[in-house]
Amino acid sequence: MTATRTRLPDRLTSRRGAWVSLGIVLIVFVALFGLFSRIEAPSSNETAPADSESSRVSALLDDFPDADEQSVIVVASREDAGELTASDLDALTDLVPVLEEHTGLESSPPSVSDDGEAAVIVAPITVGEDNAATAEIVKDLREALPGIDGLTLQITGGPAFGADITSSFDGADFTLLSVTILIVALLLIVTYRSPILWLLPLVVVAFADQLASKATAALGAWLDLQFDAGIISVLVFGAGTNYALLLISRYREELAVNDDHRVALSTAWRKTVPAIVASNVTVVLALLTLTLAVIPGTRGLGISSAAGLLIALAAVLFALPPVLAVCGRKVFWPFVPKPGSAVKQGRVWRGIATRVMKRPAVSLVGGLALLAVMATGLLGTSIGLDQIDKFRVQSESAAGLEVLADHFPPGEAQPILIVAASDQADEVVDAVSDVDGVVRAHPTGETDDGELTRIMVTGEFAPGTPESLDLVTELREVAHAVPDADALVGGAIATDLDARAGNQQDLLLIAPLVLAVSFIVLLVLLRSLLAPVVLLLVNLASAAAAIGAGAWLSRVLFDQPALDLQVPLLAFLFLVALGIDYTIFLVHRARSEAQARGTRGGMVETVSHTGAVITSAGIVLAAVFAALGVLPLVTLGQLGLIVGVGVVVDTLVVRTVIVPALFGVLGDRIWWPRNIEAPRL
Repeated sequence: MTATRTRLPDRLTSRRGAWVSLGIVLIVFVALFGLFSRIEAPSSNETAPADSESSRVSALLDDFPDADEQSVIVVASREDAGELTASDLDALTDLVPVLEEHTGLESSPPSVSDDGEAAVIVAPITVGEDNAATAEIVKDLREALPGIDGLTLQITGGPAFGADITSSFDGADFTLLSVTILIVALLLIVTYRSPILWLLPLVVVAFADQLASKATAALGAWLDLQFDAGIISVLVFGAGTNYALLLISRYREELAVNDDHRVALSTAWRKTVPAIVASNVTVVLALLTLTLAVIPGTRGLGISSAAGLLIALAAVLFALPPVLAVCGRKVFWPFVPKPGSAVKQGRVWRGIATRVMKRPAVSLVGGLALLAVMATGLLGTSIGLDQIDKFRVQSESAAGLEVLADHFPPGEAQPILIVAASDQADEVVDAVSDVDGVVRAHPTGETDDGELTRIMVTGEFAPGTPESLDLVTELREVAHAVPDADALVGGAIATDLDARAGNQQDLLLIAPLVLAVSFIVLLVLLRSLLAPVVLLLVNLASAAAAIGAGAWLSRVLFDQPALDLQVPLLAFLFLVALGIDYTIFLVHRARSEAQARGTRGGMVETVSHTGAVITSAGIVLAAVFAALGVLPLVTLGQLGLIVGVGVVVDTLVVRTVIVPALFGVLGDRIWWPRNIEAPRL
């Protein structure tokens, strides 16, 4: 078995084997890229569980003859915030034929608010096959809308919201990729202090990202998955760069004791592969727990992200070593490591570790106190943003909804839909009309067989507010109580309610599984019972602190009243899984060093050698996640902020102070029930 492990890195790094390996890698890349290049991932974006009541209503609505028709709302108000004049109303009336000519469907006449300061026209449109097609339809309608002097016209409503979300991502993937590459390039230049070396891992990881983009799109098409490609790109770049940093850091160490750079690279590969693979397996298994999620986007993100990280792992382990072998030692220019230079490395980190080990209890209490202060940000944190708050940049649909809410019942923008048996439809209408908060309820159509009736309910509360969610809950209780009606309550607000319940269910299920996966990986890697428990508790505290600090920063700095629905689960998963990454990098080396220097001395030696690389890897990963802030949705910005803060704290506080302090306090007992051999003199 040892011979087999030795043969592979030697083949990857030998004079002939490096070129052969590069050729194989290029052939595989071109073949896979060509295979997947024409496949596009599904563009659907279902936010509620597939078996939820709102999803069942959505499926039933497809059976109605006008299933492909949805209404947008043209909101008109004066630029001077005054009352609409008679000429304004005449101009709006003349606008109706223009809308009907463009949409081919009958629009309502202008309806004026009680205060006379706003008017709305309800215009049905034929939606597209997917969100992108609907976005084009809404865009064309906005362009076709003629201007009226003195009036502001805004198109809002359900289809307009979906269109604005889709349109806001136009060019966003390119922006995210550009910002990510720039961040990684700058940080690698600072880390390596070389005008050449930074290019090698960046090019390898960039190729892995492009292949991952195509492969995950194909996987999404084959398995009908929904996911955010931007998060996958960030994960591939972040994790791939981290793996490369660990490998190159150990390569630099080996160059300081080996004259032959190929031997040094082969040795570095063998010594870092266990930690890199364990790190990758931890995150991949943690992501695969998302397959049990009930939210489609969360489930799809787990499978696709796992595939992307496996591609990143393969690129770093099998493409980067041949590239480094071909380039040789001089790629580190102008700071080329030479035999005998090892004593100059890690002085700062050795000093920090030594001071922590002298007073480990004090260092431990100080580090945990900092995490506790950060975790207080969880107090007062609420979950769930309304439609207006979901955009980082104001959209026309959100602005229109604000005007609508100021002058009309806000529920006009997104009515609640009920599907019931036609024979009992009148009873359902009478029952829900008596519910407090209902402005009106009326039937709007039947299926071709006449068995089902669609009922539209307009509430007086803004979509996404607690009052609107409570109204849906009460409507369901009332509608379900009508005998033989088999009534189901759906619509956008009901979908939001079901999405909140689904995300809460996913968090309670997935979070313990992520912790269990992390524990098992640490158990196998360290062959200890106490160390995995202690390290996992520290990681859990670090994750709670990061989420608390991120939630507080979102409220104070960015005026975001709540975290979006998926943020707590995804932030917890990434913080725990990626935090375990750095634990593995640190403790795997510490276990090896403990055999020669004892637990405390081994930890000092470990921090002196890995402090720089773990810190560099953490800063790169944090910066890459922060790049999500360039995207228009608040959800991704919050996720990037929380994970970025968490990774920085994890590398600078947890891996540098708290974990070494724990090893200092517990000593050799950390490896229980195993015994560490006495240090060799």
